[in-house]
Amino acid sequence: MKTFPVAAVAALTLTLSKTAAVDAREQIRIVGSSTVFPFSTAVAEQFGRTSDFATPVVESTGSGGGLKLFCAGVGTEHPDVTNASRRMKAREWTLCNENGVTEIVESVIGYDGIVIANANEAPEFELTREQLFRALARGQGEPSNWSDVDPSLPDMAIEVLGPPPTSGTRDAFEELVIQAGAKIAGLSTDEIGELEIRTDGAWIDAGENDNLMVQKLTANPAAVAVFGFSFLDQNSDSIKGATIEGIEPTFENIASGDYSVSRSLFHYIKKAHVGVVPGLHEFASEFASEAASGEEGYLVDKGLIPLPAGDFAANAAAIESLAIMTGEEKLK
Repeated sequence: MKTFPVAAVAALTLTLSKTAAVDAREQIRIVGSSTVFPFSTAVAEQFGRTSDFATPVVESTGSGGGLKLFCAGVGTEHPDVTNASRRMKAREWTLCNENGVTEIVESVIGYDGIVIANANEAPEFELTREQLFRALARGQGEPSNWSDVDPSLPDMAIEVLGPPPTSGTRDAFEELVIQAGAKIAGLSTDEIGELEIRTDGAWIDAGENDNLMVQKLTANPAAVAVFGFSFLDQNSDSIKGATIEGIEPTFENIASGDYSVSRSLFHYIKKAHVGVVPGLHEFASEFASEAASGEEGYLVDKGLIPLPAGDFAANAAAIESLAIMTGEEKLK
């Protein structure tokens, strides 16, 4: 009778258990950004309707929370894709690599603007990044009313509903508004590096549910909120966006680059799961297709700002070839 070494038997047992886990999960699992969530959900639903694969499961966990889950390891107990409303950070790249997530495919799906919005019946806001910095950064006098920041602003208490620290929208707002406003105000690089959002109640962490923030605005005309353009676009019957440096947050102004508070949107694919979780490469290709995120794609109707033609083609080619990140990308 032929016998096998104990190590070989253990390896075979592990392989069989992994195969059973793969067979147990037929759906792609996606986590991450609340801003990208409606776009990812739309693609998942379209993919489920038009392909032979199961409809992916999409969870809104915030960009930071999604990347933490994504980077926790390889295997079907971990997510296959994470959405992000800002680029992966260097420390997240390191975490992924430490946990064996070494083959990551980055996809840039389009652009989004960050808006300052309030109820349609509330006062108009015409803001600058410097005014927002002075109103919301800790250590800048902690003004009580907007009119304390600038007499031209409404005489209303500063009450801003915003995303929590785990959100990519929060990261982008701090960089594109608070830090940019501080630079305009003349602060030094060291001073800018130490800035934080106020914690005295002027800024209220309102969670990752942007639809809930929209509801809170309509219930409280004294408040304003910070979230992605797509939620303004989808709720223009009840809320409006403030101008920033005199520019309205519109599709055209964000696409042209005239609106200063805009950012790229991403999703990251775990290449080790391609061929393991059914339909993963096909789903990524659908997201990067002309039909979904092109100039006439169905995601444009949901507020996505499409990439310029050259960037769009380059991203689609990267997804087709499953080009992996090298770590030399501009990670902060």
